Amino acid sequence: MPVETMTSRERWQAVLEHRLPDRVPTDYWTTDEAHARLKAHLGIAEDDVLYETLHIDRPFTVSPRYAGPPVPADEDVYGIRYRLVDYGAGVYREAITNPLAAYTSVAEIEDHYRWPNPGWWRYDHLPAQIRGHERSPIRGGGSEPFLTYKDLRGDEQAYMDLILNPEIVHYCLDRLFELAYQNTLRIYEAIPGQVMITYIAEDMGSQSSLLFSPSQIRTFLLPRMARMMDLAHEAGAYVFFHSDGAVRPILPDMIATGIDVLNPIQWRCDGMDRPGLKADFGDQIVLHGAVDNQRTLPFGAVEDVRSEVIDNIQILGAGGGYILAPCHNIQAITPPENTVAMYKEAFASGWY
Repeated sequence: MPVETMTSRERWQAVLEHRLPDRVPTDYWTTDEAHARLKAHLGIAEDDVLYETLHIDRPFTVSPRYAGPPVPADEDVYGIRYRLVDYGAGVYREAITNPLAAYTSVAEIEDHYRWPNPGWWRYDHLPAQIRGHERSPIRGGGSEPFLTYKDLRGDEQAYMDLILNPEIVHYCLDRLFELAYQNTLRIYEAIPGQVMITYIAEDMGSQSSLLFSPSQIRTFLLPRMARMMDLAHEAGAYVFFHSDGAVRPILPDMIATGIDVLNPIQWRCDGMDRPGLKADFGDQIVLHGAVDNQRTLPFGAVEDVRSEVIDNIQILGAGGGYILAPCHNIQAITPPENTVAMYKEAFASGWY
């Protein structure tokens, strides 16, 4: 077996700079339930030991400390209330109130709703937070405002607003993006030069097509995302773009706007075939994810997982430019043997 010559941070850095690392880097996305099950399966108590055992190059995420007005336990800072829904193998959090649902104008929102203030968060602890994680890539800051907008207005109303109430969409996204911008800026200022990747996301795709028209993406999202991406690049960070689903039609726009990494590569979705993505975009962006967690990880055999990992390395990792990970969070029903097989095969087959 070859010997590692890079730290996880160096490995990610090489891929982001379109250089060959010693091996394909790996990342780890999981639900709490699947994570606990994996640790129990391996008899491992500490997360860092798990990552070392499976040779996972997981970034360390920094986050500010909330110091604003008290927030009820079942709410967030936007006033959205949540409940936990049990689906048998685990739980997920679901919004049950939409604080802006009843408003019909920007004026009503301004009169009756209090937006979170960037001053409600503190950042002075971040230098201590990253201490001991110098060998890991550091992730910090970013944005995903339409996701919050949907919870503020309700899913159906949020999408109808794009046509019926564009002024409300513009107003709310301006407020949400500005909060994300200020949070990200203050993280960069607290630990200058330390953040390697910034997560700038919006779920734009379904299993078969875009959730928005390209015109809507270009009107409501891209100008605001571009400002976030410019901020990241000015700070020396790379833009990690997450969107589920069939997003190929909008990828040229996203690349032109400034993304550096595309996640999660749900290759079973229409238009997301791996050879095509690598051929058309592999010299422009890094591809991240692509181990299928709709079928292969939860329902495949160990050999199916190993075979897919090898395919991903050969297709997406050819010549570099690939970080192997599940194509979204590993679900609670996934056998831990399959998760172990994914990382063991990546370590065995991913050397350059």
